Amino acid sequence: MTRILLLALTILVFLAGVFLGTAMYYMPPDRDIMWFLAAGMAILGMVGMLRLAGPRFCLTAIGSTALALWAVTFFIWPPTASPPLGVADNGSVTESSERPIADLETVELEVPDRYRRGVFEQRHELRVPPGARIAVFAAGLEGPRLMTVTPAGDILVSEPGADRIRLLRDDDRDGVAETLITYADDLQRPHGLAFHGQNLYVAETGRLSLLRDENGDGQADTRRTISRDIPGAGGHWTRTVVVADDGTAFVSAGSSCNVCEEEDPRRAAVLEFGPGEKEAEIFARGLRNSVGLALHPDTGELWGSDNGRDMLGDDLPPEEINLIRKGSDYGWPYCYGNRTPDPKYDRPDRCKDTTPPQVTMQAHSAPLGIAFGKGLNFPETFQKMLFVGFHGSWNRSVPTGYKLVGIPFEEGRPVGGPVDIISGWLEGRTAWGRPVGPLVGPDGALYLSDDRTGAVYRIWFPERQ
Repeated sequence: MTRILLLALTILVFLAGVFLGTAMYYMPPDRDIMWFLAAGMAILGMVGMLRLAGPRFCLTAIGSTALALWAVTFFIWPPTASPPLGVADNGSVTESSERPIADLETVELEVPDRYRRGVFEQRHELRVPPGARIAVFAAGLEGPRLMTVTPAGDILVSEPGADRIRLLRDDDRDGVAETLITYADDLQRPHGLAFHGQNLYVAETGRLSLLRDENGDGQADTRRTISRDIPGAGGHWTRTVVVADDGTAFVSAGSSCNVCEEEDPRRAAVLEFGPGEKEAEIFARGLRNSVGLALHPDTGELWGSDNGRDMLGDDLPPEEINLIRKGSDYGWPYCYGNRTPDPKYDRPDRCKDTTPPQVTMQAHSAPLGIAFGKGLNFPETFQKMLFVGFHGSWNRSVPTGYKLVGIPFEEGRPVGGPVDIISGWLEGRTAWGRPVGPLVGPDGALYLSDDRTGAVYRIWFPERQ
């Protein structure tokens, strides 16, 4: 019995090593040690099987595993052709890859001495528009995600993993945050942040809260729950909020699964809370995971990024930028892109009346936070853009994303596909940083959070300061 248990254990170790190695093929690891760990587990398992069951059993196990991996690679997770470039039938921009807005130039990431530790002990280079510079504004944060600017001109950033919100204050206005304090803690995975007057709306997993700093010391003195009519944990957990001028709050809630028919209509949707309302109204549906929300500064229209499903290959389905309108259905889980039926359901009849995206982008780029460029002290081209943080792929044979892109807008509508704004966090198959959310700062600089390095970057054009 002991021999059988040991054999079972060695088989599990072998399979765990093979699984980890396969996962690393689709997901660039944080460190090379992950590859050694995967190889070590697989070799340890093979040695154990050889000693306990002999070479014939070991060869059979390896052959069966190789056959299973082949089936996964070519039938369950196959590489596919890229969707075509051009303009969709509805006039929206369809773009499967990103282009630089100009010949980006390589610059060294500037790191203040106070933050020169950990990953920033090493020299890093990034590619930025000519004339731009990028520096670490703050570091030592725990998985920073979405940001907003306080009425006093400080930056708040959510740290969902720590259940708190941090305030970043540049005391001497030199472009570096000297003060990092806890604005609020003991929250429920806070993610989206939005001010309406002096009140901070916080989208947590399972509730929408209102916080206020009464005495201006950079810490919330009061908090209350506006509503619990928001889906809780399970599947996509992030909740994002934006607030219109009249106090209407829009909250996005992702799906509970990769692809399925939801039982809760509040999932894979954007919810609307009228001023003073505690119950949510479904504003729009069929949005698998709209992590990024933004109101256009001129038209007031709601825009969102949307993350497509997994397991359709390297290049399907495209990621989306949507103009989110009340009562619209954007197709998930029955269709993606320009009303393309999902093979799981194959329901073209269900897709014909759905709303296609305004812009499509490279699959598995994982677009998260978005921000319009109005208010930037940048060349005019950038001021008219929608900036999108590409968190980067975890399920693609060749990694993609891990950068900041911009989508040009004119008169409230996109006029082209995404263009690279900042890249360089992905080196080969390894990503040392993962951009999340852009923010137009009070000083006209562009700020960008990175939940892998625990940092917020500041991007600016020196000649315009």
